[in-house]
Amino acid sequence: MIRALVFDFDGLILDTEVPVFTAWAETYERHGQRLSAEFWTSIIGYGADRFDPMADLERRVGRTIDRDAVQVVRRQRQMELTLALEILPGVREWRQEAAERGVRLGVASSSVRSWVTGHLDRLGLDGWDCVRCGDDVERTKPAPDVYMAVVNCMGVAPDEAVAVEDSGVGVEAAKVAGLFCVAVPSSLTAGHDFSRADVVLGSLAEARFGEVARLVDR
Repeated sequence: MIRALVFDFDGLILDTEVPVFTAWAETYERHGQRLSAEFWTSIIGYGADRFDPMADLERRVGRTIDRDAVQVVRRQRQMELTLALEILPGVREWRQEAAERGVRLGVASSSVRSWVTGHLDRLGLDGWDCVRCGDDVERTKPAPDVYMAVVNCMGVAPDEAVAVEDSGVGVEAAKVAGLFCVAVPSSLTAGHDFSRADVVLGSLAEARFGEVARLVDR
């Protein structure tokens, strides 16, 4: 029986990966460099320690950059783009249906807690039973740590939980942790390998949570 539903955040609840990439790509352009979308998709889902854009940019231009000044402009642009985003289709409906069934709700993200909870609060997406982020665990995705932390926090077994992910890295983390995993590729992760996912949907609006829960229970 399914007792918990665990969402990733970036690219799954809100398509923040596009603003993050766009803001960094524009930063690179101002320094005469190109940050390719193809490369960026390869690091989506990992923690912040996977790739350091500032260090990469300094290496490319061959000099030290005023990081604080660059980051102020980049973060402002990133936030401007992020604030214009809508919650992705089906997210509210899955949350509501799960809650009505008595299913616990969690978030498992490789991003830092302040980023995740800040946006969840801003969007009015409260009522989570547990939120665990990259700075709550020793290893970020594709390691299973954040998923194990969430299910332990909610007091459920991994095989009693459904994870919803938008990246191949996230799917790997969920499956290693022992969760049933629904993959919903985002605009930047459509080319990822989702072969380990139990179900792949174009959008959460394509199916009801109960339909997926029945698949697991069978």
